[in-house]
Amino acid sequence: MSSEATGILQHSPLHTKHVALGAKLAGFGGWEMPLEYAGGGVIKEHTAVRTAVGVFDVSHLGKARVTGAGAAGFVNACLTNDLGRIAAGKAQYTLCCADDGGVVDDLIAYLFADDDVFLIPNAANTAEVVRRLSAAAPAGITVTNEHRKYAILAVQGPGSAAVLAGLGVPTDFEYMSFGTATLDGAEIIVCRTGYTGEHGYELVIGWDDAAAVWDALIAAGVRPCGLGARDTLRTEMGYPLHGQDLSLEITPVQARSGWAVGWSKPAFWGRDALVAEKEAGPSRSLRGLELTGRGIPRGHMRVYAGEQPIGETTSGTFSPTKKVGIALALLDTSAGLTDGDLVEIDIRGRRTEARVVKPPFVKPSVR
Repeated sequence: MSSEATGILQHSPLHTKHVALGAKLAGFGGWEMPLEYAGGGVIKEHTAVRTAVGVFDVSHLGKARVTGAGAAGFVNACLTNDLGRIAAGKAQYTLCCADDGGVVDDLIAYLFADDDVFLIPNAANTAEVVRRLSAAAPAGITVTNEHRKYAILAVQGPGSAAVLAGLGVPTDFEYMSFGTATLDGAEIIVCRTGYTGEHGYELVIGWDDAAAVWDALIAAGVRPCGLGARDTLRTEMGYPLHGQDLSLEITPVQARSGWAVGWSKPAFWGRDALVAEKEAGPSRSLRGLELTGRGIPRGHMRVYAGEQPIGETTSGTFSPTKKVGIALALLDTSAGLTDGDLVEIDIRGRRTEARVVKPPFVKPSVR
């Protein structure tokens, strides 16, 4: 029975490390994970990633493997992006969609070989992604849920390469490329990915080896960062969060994530619905909003153009970098808004002016 069904939160292999560091813990997709650390806090941890280097325990993220002759082709016929565009040793952002185009999950696919694809879905959606792939898999292809086989540490920030190189970990990978290495005797997969907009790496480590790698990073001066800072960092980049900016009710076309769809592919889940929506034009579109004054927007706040309600926010936060409130919002395309136009967000009963902008809100340094 899943943790969601029992109500019991699962723990990463670093749980005792987080407790010892005075972490404030919260539930994320059925897992109890650090929100922020004592002596740090979201703003300090956010700033560390933008200016130096931080490490996030994201072991709650799912891990699944698809193996067997033609595994890559099978995955390519299921998920939206075109896996045929990348070679072995590359990773790709992609989407698992339902037949009606709604997003079951967004995930990263690591292409090891034509017969070996490693997937990193979101924590709460891992079982469903595995279920759908398993149900569709032909004879000879195996889909395995490896959620608790691996831990994942995200080392992010302009100082990330120097720190890892100092620990003997290779860092000369192109963006969205990966390789293998050894750190303190632990075999790791090192990938130039992340969710912060900064130069960074994600380390996929055997579950039992995670503590040694974590200790080495902390000893090297890397600041531990919680998922609170991860959220403010990703919002500044305009990166969507599943369950808020993408969902079964929000399609890739509406979320302006069509760049992650292989439109010329003959088949993928939800293709017919998404092609039809793209051709007709979506009724709503995900836009960035930046407050012109004080206030902190959150999700599910009504947005107005004059007295006309035109949508609602999906994510919102205070930007530690820009020192202003920012939000992502699904807005009616019939409103005809362009970048620079002014709207109002109803923040707890008070109309607050915001400007329509094109994310990212902060210039990325990821490449």
